[in-house]
Amino acid sequence: MRRLIKAAGPCSIEPRKTSPYQALVRAVAHQQLNGTAAETILGRFTALVPGKRFPQPEHLCEISDEAIRACGFSRAKLAAIRDIAARTESGHVPPLRSLAKLTDEAIIERLVECRGVGRWTVEMFLMFTLARPDVLPADDFGVRNGYRLAYGLPEMPKPKELLALGERWKPYRTTASWYLWRAVDLDRAKAK
Repeated sequence: MRRLIKAAGPCSIEPRKTSPYQALVRAVAHQQLNGTAAETILGRFTALVPGKRFPQPEHLCEISDEAIRACGFSRAKLAAIRDIAARTESGHVPPLRSLAKLTDEAIIERLVECRGVGRWTVEMFLMFTLARPDVLPADDFGVRNGYRLAYGLPEMPKPKELLALGERWKPYRTTASWYLWRAVDLDRAKAK
């Protein structure tokens, strides 16, 4: 890790100041798409409610399924967005202030109940919205591949193995994850 930290430079995780609802909708939009395509779809989605920075849950009842699908969302993603909005309005997806009082595992248990939201999505939310310092997304391909590259291994560790190996980075596993992603970036840059 020491060599990787030296090569990558200081960790620069910048938490996004956004509501849980918006963070989850954005995460759903990004699933299985490259960043440019997802941002284009989100731009169209935002334009559905002129004068607003992002359509809020209460706006969705006024927007037809066809209009949301025309932004580029699949039927499954439309259903996920509607579920996230409904759960936000009901309080099941609480505001940031309430989430800040919960443990990481309690947040994961609560938010994975939303349609289209899995553990990985909530881990990214914990890291990049709530700025939680001790998250290791062991199922993340990039983190596992980064570990393989950083430690010169022939194969990536399995998620359970990575969780065990990551115990030594507590309570800073978010930072360790960031560096493991940088190992992949540095390897790609070297290959070019």
